[in-house]
Amino acid sequence: MKIGERSFPSWLEVHRSGTKMLVGEFVGSGGSARPVSRIYFSDGKLSFSIPQQWDLQDSDLKFEATLQGDSLVGTITLPDGRKNNCTAVKAPSLKRTGNPVWGKSTKLFNGTDLKGWHSSGKNNQWITENAILKSPKAGSNLITDAEFIDFKLHVEFRFSSEGNSGVYLRGRYEVQIADFEKESSEKVQLGSIYGFIAPSEIITKPGEWNSYDITLVGRMVTVVLNGKTIICNREIPGITGGALNSREAAPGPIMLQGDHNPIEFRNIVMTPVK
Repeated sequence: MKIGERSFPSWLEVHRSGTKMLVGEFVGSGGSARPVSRIYFSDGKLSFSIPQQWDLQDSDLKFEATLQGDSLVGTITLPDGRKNNCTAVKAPSLKRTGNPVWGKSTKLFNGTDLKGWHSSGKNNQWITENAILKSPKAGSNLITDAEFIDFKLHVEFRFSSEGNSGVYLRGRYEVQIADFEKESSEKVQLGSIYGFIAPSEIITKPGEWNSYDITLVGRMVTVVLNGKTIICNREIPGITGGALNSREAAPGPIMLQGDHNPIEFRNIVMTPVK
């Protein structure tokens, strides 16, 4: 999706409901995956509208596109009225054959400085202190210079009450770090694949050190929180809100979200597939 001079990754799923109806899910330039209650498709033209999510305006988001070969070409009208051009191609399946063979584990954070990382913006608020990687205030996200395909990732984190951060796998799929109200959707709680996959149980320990052990092979993900498996070999449908890009078949970095509340990380260990 093109907004002004910038391009933003987005994602759409369309599937049948019964014999005639088309429904789906949509991820825009931000926010979580949103259900689409009805999608219209006739004579190669596809359209739908969905209510606002985190937007301040009351208008719906509107999508209109035409099927041109294997692509969709059209426009997305945002709740604030801006109409933006968009194009879409079918996402890769990322199915793997055989079991992964793991390589050597390496530390992504050396405990002393930001070597091997770069910030997403011009102003980098991330600091290191006592072998801890800290974002003391909202600012830029932090991204590894190295990129990865399939891997096992260990990361320890500490967040505050009502905190909000995340770990992006390949820079595209956010494993949520948050302490939200219990009334919020389980798909945006701690341990979720943001907007897509809810954890089997919600365990929040703000102010304490927590750990993720995450395995990503193709689209299949397993998340272990503090030694307990909360997502077991589930398929991630597509990119989550805030993804760096939608080139899902390509390697991607690890990205730590720093654009919300203060967050701390330590002991970040990567085990890539050979």
